[in-house]
Amino acid sequence: MVGKQLVVRLVLAISVLSSLLLITSAQSQTCSNHTFTENRVFATCRDLPHLSSYLHWTYDQASGKLDIAFRHSGISDTDRWVSWAINPNGDLTSSMVGAQALVAISQSGGAPTVHTSSIQSYSTQLAEGTISYPHSGLTATRQNNEITIYATLTLPNNTASLVHLWNDGPLSGSTPQSHSMSNLQSKESLDLLSGASQAGSSGGSLRRRRNVHGILNAMSWGTLMPLGAIIARYLKVFKSADPAWFYLHVTCQTSAYIVGVAGWGTGLKLGSDSVGVTYDTHRALGITLFCLGTLQVFALLLRPNKDHKIRIYWNFYHYAIGYATIIISIINIFKGFDALEVSVGDRYNDWKHAYIGIIAALGGIAVLLEAYTWFIVLKRKKSENKTAHGINGTNGVNGYGSSAQHV
Repeated sequence: MVGKQLVVRLVLAISVLSSLLLITSAQSQTCSNHTFTENRVFATCRDLPHLSSYLHWTYDQASGKLDIAFRHSGISDTDRWVSWAINPNGDLTSSMVGAQALVAISQSGGAPTVHTSSIQSYSTQLAEGTISYPHSGLTATRQNNEITIYATLTLPNNTASLVHLWNDGPLSGSTPQSHSMSNLQSKESLDLLSGASQAGSSGGSLRRRRNVHGILNAMSWGTLMPLGAIIARYLKVFKSADPAWFYLHVTCQTSAYIVGVAGWGTGLKLGSDSVGVTYDTHRALGITLFCLGTLQVFALLLRPNKDHKIRIYWNFYHYAIGYATIIISIINIFKGFDALEVSVGDRYNDWKHAYIGIIAALGGIAVLLEAYTWFIVLKRKKSENKTAHGINGTNGVNGYGSSAQHV
């Protein structure tokens, strides 16, 4: 009974901890808690929805003076360019051509050089040139994996909003090369006075759907499914847990399948809404998981009785499909984290670290329970052998007792 209660408490603790870790990680990143060096202070800031970037600014509408600091983190390469730009045409659909850019180039991980560039085509290499906005104080810094661009721009009188865009990419020598084609959504229309993103709601919606997709799949395929397997393998060792372990197992796996299908559906919708952005391996593994999960549901409906002659084959099928589903689930969740790092940057690293912690906890608990349940099983067998020995000795089956009397 004590062992059963221990396992149940561990199951509940892991479920609560998993939820708290993922939700806390989703809310941990913000621009408002950042402190600049040299006592720089800005009136407003915004967490940009893509590429792990942040914009801080102070704006005086009467004079058109705009002080900005654009931060882009998650830069692992030593040679990288980063750019923030304004499109004076105000066209969000074709915001790149005509954009007036501030470009920082960091080589060998050192202090970046910075210049302005007027983008005239999609094949631009961000060559140095004049821009249409008067500017001053153009500098850039690099601290570890974050590049920050500072500048003061003068906008036309009474400007209240602007279309801005941002990106990064590799270098060839000191020449910027094309950014990744998966980074096409890093743009929005920004209200300088309120700090709201007006025409960028689709980007915010896309980020929310990514969050939902990630949480649903990490909690279902990646946490509840392994948890259900742990319940089935270890809780049934305790005789007092029968048949409660079975209903807990079914509840856990059924919930994982239902939530997982919802996460799978949001993934398909994200794929259809992200034209030109494909993650073939992640998508293929997701479809495979849906098929395997559905097979497990049918396995439950077609489960033969314990004494049926084909039950051994059903058990093999159930175990094989179940463990394959868990392994592929964990692999695919990390594939999802890799996709987020490409399109969003390292903002989701906290999620990745939280999930690693969850999987490590589940693995550690499984190892402890494996040792504990083997101890229980071996102790039980030893006790049964002693009992059988005593009974056989009394009845004379083993060459003693009544056999001796017969002689």
